[in-house]
Amino acid sequence: MALWVCHTYALLSMVIALSIEKQCGPAEYKTEAGECCAMCRKGLVVHKDCISDSSTTCIPCMRGTYMNEPNGLYSCRPCKTCDPGQGLRILHKCTSTSDTFCDVKDGFHSRSYSDNKECNFALKHSSCLPGQRPNPPGTKATDAVCEECPYGHFSQYGINCMAWMKCTFEQKMIQDGTPTNDTTPIQETHDRCITDVRANSPVEMEEM
Repeated sequence: MALWVCHTYALLSMVIALSIEKQCGPAEYKTEAGECCAMCRKGLVVHKDCISDSSTTCIPCMRGTYMNEPNGLYSCRPCKTCDPGQGLRILHKCTSTSDTFCDVKDGFHSRSYSDNKECNFALKHSSCLPGQRPNPPGTKATDAVCEECPYGHFSQYGINCMAWMKCTFEQKMIQDGTPTNDTTPIQETHDRCITDVRANSPVEMEEM
């Protein structure tokens, strides 16, 4: 009976000891020895824990690493990289107190993009075919949407739709416009040469 009472007392003592274990303040961290030490500020990490007669010793983060909050850690966090192959570029470089912030490259998009939220990867905008144009064009958050050029317009490279060239009263059409090519007008001069207006190069006519 006495032995049981002793065991019970020992267990209760342990529970009480745990319940009143030292609690560190909001600007402190607990060491492996159970001591409360002052945290290091942003850009620094712990080099040596505090002891009875000295405070925490902190060291700065090395290049390529950072720490963005007060802490009781012993190593800094590695800076992330922005992979151009994933459609990313650096918007804000990594510093001792902040990580790299990646942005979407021009000509790419990411559905998760927003001004205050970085992306892990992005996709290239869709390319339009000849005879088409992007409308609306792609943004950092959306892909390009291709549409056919309206009648009377053409696009050789799938970028912009331009109106067909109109002939003057001195010209005649030798090739109608298409969605991918402009019209080709010519004019006859007094020396019996036909001039291609666009190329500005004379071509001799065969005698009739």
